[in-house]
Amino acid sequence: MSRAPSPATGRLPLHLASASPRRRELLAQCGLRAERVVAPAIDETPLPDEDPRALVLRLAVAKARAGAAALGARGGLVLGADTEVALDGRVFGKPHDEAAGIAMLAALAGREHEVLSAVALCDCASGWLGTRLSVSRVAFRPIAPGEARDYWASGEPADKAGGYAIQGRGGAFVERLVGSYTGVVGLPLFETMELLQEAESRKV
Repeated sequence: MSRAPSPATGRLPLHLASASPRRRELLAQCGLRAERVVAPAIDETPLPDEDPRALVLRLAVAKARAGAAALGARGGLVLGADTEVALDGRVFGKPHDEAAGIAMLAALAGREHEVLSAVALCDCASGWLGTRLSVSRVAFRPIAPGEARDYWASGEPADKAGGYAIQGRGGAFVERLVGSYTGVVGLPLFETMELLQEAESRKV
């Protein structure tokens, strides 16, 4: 695989260690295209007493490194990312059923929670790896039980961290956001572009 600059981005070939269509769409907002999607199987189970911020950074790094290992030394750049919702030190992953999804919304309703979004970029040739962490605070308005049931029935929250999508119907629950909107969606673009610029500067 060539390490020539990507004709789509003007950078070294960029690959995404995630199957998330939302992350591909966010990259496209910046005129970037992931030439390949490498979705390594990573155990995302938190370690005992692991801080949520440490968790998202560890998982983003694991995804980037696993993607780089799969592509080999001539792969280019591999971007890994992880996003988690945290409240009172507890991580809210993807709800496994309706009861879990509704319970998550009930816990978040009328309160402020954190959305932690980490990105890791690995250069397949040199092994260099850089990381960034975006921390956003999201306040929800109160949510009636009927609203939570209707939202679950829409199908939107089933595969979303914290059981909601700010870019979809879940955005109606958000009273206030302090931080990165794209980070809450799943890929903080400011931090991502910082990493890409840092990686490219190392080639000058």
